[in-house]
Amino acid sequence: MNQGTEQSGTVSPTDERASDWPIKRNLFGLNVSCVEYDEAVRCIIAAAKANRRAIISCHSVHAVISISQDDSLRGEANRFAMIAPDGQPVRWALNLLYKANLRERVYGPELMRRVLRQATVEELPIYLYGGTPDSLAKLEQNLIAEFAGLILAGSESPPFRTLTDDEMNEAAQRINRSGASLLFIGLGCPKQDRFAANQAARINPVQLCVGAAFDFHARVKPMAPNWMQNRGLEWMFRLWCEPRRLWKRYVVTNSQFCIRLLIAYLAPRRHTIETDR
Repeated sequence: MNQGTEQSGTVSPTDERASDWPIKRNLFGLNVSCVEYDEAVRCIIAAAKANRRAIISCHSVHAVISISQDDSLRGEANRFAMIAPDGQPVRWALNLLYKANLRERVYGPELMRRVLRQATVEELPIYLYGGTPDSLAKLEQNLIAEFAGLILAGSESPPFRTLTDDEMNEAAQRINRSGASLLFIGLGCPKQDRFAANQAARINPVQLCVGAAFDFHARVKPMAPNWMQNRGLEWMFRLWCEPRRLWKRYVVTNSQFCIRLLIAYLAPRRHTIETDR
């Protein structure tokens, strides 16, 4: 496992043992973890078994650009235990700028599946937070069918609005009382990252922000073919499926990512771990 001597960022209340998590590299101000599936699953399960709070998020190009431009949320995200390179271009950027030698990205839906598989083996209860009532019901049904013996401690579909502080407290209490060891959050970026950060000191289970994984595993939205995923073209598939909702996101964030990556590549002296001063 990569050790914390090279880890950037501060140790947060949700990450009391920074050396237990993969090293991070600064990507446009956001500290992204150099990690592949096996190590990610191992770290997550270890934290859950030790009852250690932690926040894990999977960041695509859209997430990296959106959160890196939000000063407040970027500061919170940089204290997450792990930000996995969800998008192929994010993996490519880490390899290009830092010679990370990552052979695979850590795709949120696939990470969720792998963690669920190991959670079933370890008998670690899980909680699902996100989705519509209909999609959440389908998700539960599909997961129980796929993972025999999975312990589902609870689930809820929150209102599609900003929760009050009282509601946030109540949600945390429900999740904690369930006895869950792992909390999967499917609210989309940046909403799920903001929720996890706000609940860092209140929610006991390991929090995993997995974005569209809920809709994919519920089979209410199609997943891009593997050949498109492997070539970094998942955004094109999703744009084709939902052009009116996603066209602006991908035109803006993809362009910004390419420009910022070019600038970073042409300034090699900046390719260092940035620690808080």
